[in-house]
Amino acid sequence: MDLSNVTWRKASRSGDNGGNCIEVAAVPSTVAIRDSKDPEGPKLLVAPQDFQRFANAIKGL
Repeated sequence: MDLSNVTWRKASRSGDNGGNCIEVAAVPSTVAIRDSKDPEGPKLLVAPQDFQRFANAIKGL
């Protein structure tokens, strides 16, 4: 899947200090996830409902 033209977003709480963050991009039928420190590195593709479950789980931490 070509992800070169997608819009990547990270949490507003992560700031611009180069912290350990993930970035996400919504693409048709999937959510792409990457490490903000390595934008050219590997990407993880997950179903939207799985990403929602993940997000809900970490909100509870």
